[in-house]
Amino acid sequence: MKIFAEMKMSVPIGLVFAAIMVAAGCKPAAGPPPAPPLPQVEVVTVSTESVPDEPELIGQAEASSIVEIRPQVTGIIKQRHFSEGRDVKKGDHLYEIDPTPFKAAEISAKAREAQAQARLIQAKQNLARVKPLLAEDAVSQKDVDDAIAEDLASRAALESARGDLVKAKFDLDNTVIVAPVDGLIERTRFYQGRLVTAQTDLLTVIHQVNPMYVIVSAPESFLLKRRRDTLSKQIDHPGVYSLTGTAIFVDKTVYPHEGQLDFTDVGLRTDTGSRQVRVVFPNPDRILLPGQFLTVRFHGVSKPHAILVPQRAVQQGAKGAVVYVVGPDDKVEVRNVKATDWLGDRWLIEEGLQAGERVVVEGFQRAMPGAQVRVAMAAPAATGTTPPPLPTQPEAKQSEETK
Repeated sequence: MKIFAEMKMSVPIGLVFAAIMVAAGCKPAAGPPPAPPLPQVEVVTVSTESVPDEPELIGQAEASSIVEIRPQVTGIIKQRHFSEGRDVKKGDHLYEIDPTPFKAAEISAKAREAQAQARLIQAKQNLARVKPLLAEDAVSQKDVDDAIAEDLASRAALESARGDLVKAKFDLDNTVIVAPVDGLIERTRFYQGRLVTAQTDLLTVIHQVNPMYVIVSAPESFLLKRRRDTLSKQIDHPGVYSLTGTAIFVDKTVYPHEGQLDFTDVGLRTDTGSRQVRVVFPNPDRILLPGQFLTVRFHGVSKPHAILVPQRAVQQGAKGAVVYVVGPDDKVEVRNVKATDWLGDRWLIEEGLQAGERVVVEGFQRAMPGAQVRVAMAAPAATGTTPPPLPTQPEAKQSEETK
């Protein structure tokens, strides 16, 4: 019975062991793990297009005309008619010099003119009388010659008297000093009761501020690059005097009126190595003031073959701006580029990219340099945002400063 019981207990254990061995023998051998899927990135294809090339240069406003007001006659200032620092119109009375001595001089000049005219009449009559008498030998040749000389002298005296009268009238008229132009007038240097000397003393100054000039200095390096780009057809330049400009204040607000470039210096200034240009802006509301610093954005030049990429495609590398480029074999390459400016939400790439190349815009964390990726075309992004500048890109910063 004991033996039977032991056999009864050993049978299930053996069966279990046999079942385990059979199961182990039927399991297939383990193979290599499956390859992970390629990382996916979104790209855009680089293309060229024509875009405006609008450099910005710093300028300073100045009056289009600065008129010094000086007296034309010597005398005592009797009255001042303007308010200092205000707007004056052409023809407005500014000063009045005591006219009394000049009225007297005009009266005397008129009297001398009348006297000379009477003398001329008498000389003509005398000459008319003696000429016929010479044929009758009633007078001598000397008498006739004297009459002719007296006639000529009388004519000269009359012209001299008329000249004195013109001078007297001029002096009298200039006792009232008027504004020769519209503009803003400075403070007066002389007040009532002061003696002023003709053409010497400066009474005040009028600044003609409509239109207003903005003088801009263009660095020599900028001018040389501009010429190279024009000759190489990288930019389409209509000519200097076809350019217009927009003025931007220090608080980044834009002046509402557009200016026109109308003058360039014939050469460079030796002290700054720059060439000055002048842009004329209408200033009907007196918004622009002399001495004001402005940024002028020039219009009229275009880049016919510009390369633009989305702002999010430009990353920061150790040496500046970089982009991730997917090659024909779908492998990723990190490319140094020169991003100089932006239009809307796209960077302008001066160097480093060619038309037809594919640039990564999404999936940078999966785009390891040299790795193969799965490419998907990115959906067009909404435009209108303005990206921040690249703070660690020395070349882009220098280009911005020299514009």
